[in-house]
Amino acid sequence: MTKIELLSPAKNLEVGIAAINHGADAVYIGGPGFGAREKAGNSIEDIAKLCRHAAIYGAKVYVTLNTLLFDNELEQARRLAWDCYLAGADALIVQDMALLMMDMPPIALYASTQCHNTTAEKVKFLEDVGFKQVVLARELTIDEIKDIRSKTTVPLEFFVHGALCVSYSGQCYLSHVIGHRSANRGACAQPCRLKWNLEDENGNTLIANRHLLSLRDMNNSKNLEELIDAGITSFKIEGRLKDADYVKNTTAFYRKALDEIISRRPDLERASQGVSTPSFIPNLEKSFSRGFTDYFLHGRQKIDSPFTPKSMGEHIGTIKKIDGKRMTVNLLKGVELHNGDGLCFLDENNELQGFNVNGVDGNVVLASSVIPVVGTRRATFLQNRIVTLYRNFDILWQRSVDASDGNRKIAIKLQAVDIPNGLKLSAFIGNDISASIEMNCQKDIAKNPEKSLENIRTKLSQWGDTKFKIESIDIDFKEVYFIPNSILGELKRQLVAKLEETLVGNHRRSTVETNGRSSLQSDYPNTTLSFSANVTNSLSRQFYENHGVTHIDDGLEKSMPEGEITVMTTKHCIRYANGMCAKDTGKPATPLYISNQHGRFRLDFDCKNCQMKVIYKN
Repeated sequence: MTKIELLSPAKNLEVGIAAINHGADAVYIGGPGFGAREKAGNSIEDIAKLCRHAAIYGAKVYVTLNTLLFDNELEQARRLAWDCYLAGADALIVQDMALLMMDMPPIALYASTQCHNTTAEKVKFLEDVGFKQVVLARELTIDEIKDIRSKTTVPLEFFVHGALCVSYSGQCYLSHVIGHRSANRGACAQPCRLKWNLEDENGNTLIANRHLLSLRDMNNSKNLEELIDAGITSFKIEGRLKDADYVKNTTAFYRKALDEIISRRPDLERASQGVSTPSFIPNLEKSFSRGFTDYFLHGRQKIDSPFTPKSMGEHIGTIKKIDGKRMTVNLLKGVELHNGDGLCFLDENNELQGFNVNGVDGNVVLASSVIPVVGTRRATFLQNRIVTLYRNFDILWQRSVDASDGNRKIAIKLQAVDIPNGLKLSAFIGNDISASIEMNCQKDIAKNPEKSLENIRTKLSQWGDTKFKIESIDIDFKEVYFIPNSILGELKRQLVAKLEETLVGNHRRSTVETNGRSSLQSDYPNTTLSFSANVTNSLSRQFYENHGVTHIDDGLEKSMPEGEITVMTTKHCIRYANGMCAKDTGKPATPLYISNQHGRFRLDFDCKNCQMKVIYKN
């Protein structure tokens, strides 16, 4: 059977445990350095704690070591890899090929999406040189994924939910050229979320002050089975900077969706064990989002979020009237508002406005402050238009998420047997895992056998806040004894500890030959590499030379070339998003420009490949 993995993000130990408890089969987390998120580093001690917690459920921990490295950082990165391995990590997610040339631990390496994994030829190369899983580019269509699957055997990982980088991952240098904060080094300043002006080549403003490069968030929850059939086995939620509430909700939602598919597909199985029962109803619209898209999975569609990069939340109705702090609304059926809820809408200038609810009286909402509607246009704002109302903070739902611990339980079969000097309590998980505890104790024949047996069974069925729940209890006594509750409680306590140790000890990590990666022979798909190959150290350069590359430019972070360079390659097309697609208008796709306080950049349009390039002149 095919194992299906739900992979969740972990900003820190707390969030990682929350992800596991709410159903993740694996989590990915940054270590002390080189993790592609400067603000999401974690100590080796915390990684070790997370690995132990995950291992109890047969879940995995992947550590991100996926920034570009300079020569003076290689040894530090190598030592960090060993530290993560010794802490119990199951794999490292990497971008820099230098790591394949070093004395690394026998740990699986996964190719980050920043490796620009867009073709079957690239993925096959990565498989041939030893990568054990490949994270595909988000921009791929279902047919492109199928093509990659048909020509490779390496497990394929795919982002199914969360924020979208507007550029192909690993191919964006806009933050670097604007403020020397490299996305490939974990320091992206997210200039794509800023406001830009769109201009023609003469400097005439076509669109002013819009978030022209900001995208909606990905949501492929309706396409999971299609992705499974296309060859995806690891389903990844984006969000290593997100808090626990976001991770709980998205993990629980996708857990439920995948379990529904697995339950009716005998060819599929979960990649870990234990059933979660969160104390809230998962709802993707109640967590941070900029609106949703399944991106290019089924072809081009509307993917941008031009009016705000902030979360708008769920559509709950429309606005009928605004008067100071009072708003008259038409709510959708079933929607109830409560004090403390956060509401928002786009005003007449398409700027996001928001407020907190201070009171509700029928269809009238009292805001915490004067509801912002611009000056003289207040009276005409709601005339001849429908203004959609959103809720981006549901206080009651949020409280239920905050209180949820996931309650993930592993089903066990329990057996109690009397032995000559006491009792033996055994637990069985499936057909492969068991643990037993024996305890010497006095056994007195029960004066009331039926009541004593009922008490034993009741006590043995109570496992409280442990990680286990009882599937069945088999009491195999020669006689019915009176067993004090204190004895039964101590037996269970010791059995829980031993069972956890057994599960951790049985956790299997896929290992690789320590020194074999660099000698694996396969020609790289190209013999010439530009700066976009992101080669920033001597070992990475040697790696590509070993695999047939004859010309290699330094990565942009190491050396800035003169003249014009492409600082972003994206499938997002500003022409298409704003009704100027050359294929629709029949007019040539002449260059346009985006500008703001950070500079002016030319936009070139590759209509044949449906790509837009952002050009910077050094």
